Amino acid sequence: MDTKNSNYEQEVRRLAANLVDIRTLTEEFAIDMRYATEDNFIGRAIYSVPLCAMQLSTARKLIKANRELMEKGFRIKIWDAYRPFSAQKLMWDIMPVDGFVANPNKGGSIHNGGFAVDVTLVDRSGKELEMPTGFDDFTGKASRQSSEMNETAAKNLAVLTDAMVRHGFRTINSEWWHYYDEDLKERIPLDIPLEAIAGCRPSGDNEIKEL
Repeated sequence: MDTKNSNYEQEVRRLAANLVDIRTLTEEFAIDMRYATEDNFIGRAIYSVPLCAMQLSTARKLIKANRELMEKGFRIKIWDAYRPFSAQKLMWDIMPVDGFVANPNKGGSIHNGGFAVDVTLVDRSGKELEMPTGFDDFTGKASRQSSEMNETAAKNLAVLTDAMVRHGFRTINSEWWHYYDEDLKERIPLDIPLEAIAGCRPSGDNEIKEL
């Protein structure tokens, strides 16, 4: 038996089993799955359904970050989370830009395993707060280090980043909206259709109570 392949297959099954539909855990997030609409850099929907899914461990961290922000009058809006590998390939075919679109031939994106989220902040009424750029901006303005970032955007980004990092997420410089789970150990792409994850939740009531 090829132990390496066997372990990889086991990990794929484990990760697949731990993908959860975030709405089964909480209704507290604002959700706008951009790749299920035409309002994205591709200009057409590449997700068949606007389902927001991610690893259970990642969801727990995100819920805690959101609840902290809610105490301050804000809320997290999710633009993207788990992304099927087939969708990643389509993105790369249309926009093969290293640094913004992860190359599926080099392992793909952290989104493909359900460990990454693209998020912003909204106020109590649901209005998006000013940030450095809009979603999927492929310019240097989207960088966390951009010299063009104004004071208001910098302050709002700091509020979001502080809560996300405190609850177990890491950032990347090129995309201010992108956060990934610090517990990620290996980039393993999954290609489970979003429809198959609809309604998926942790098994047992204790999982929900421990959030």
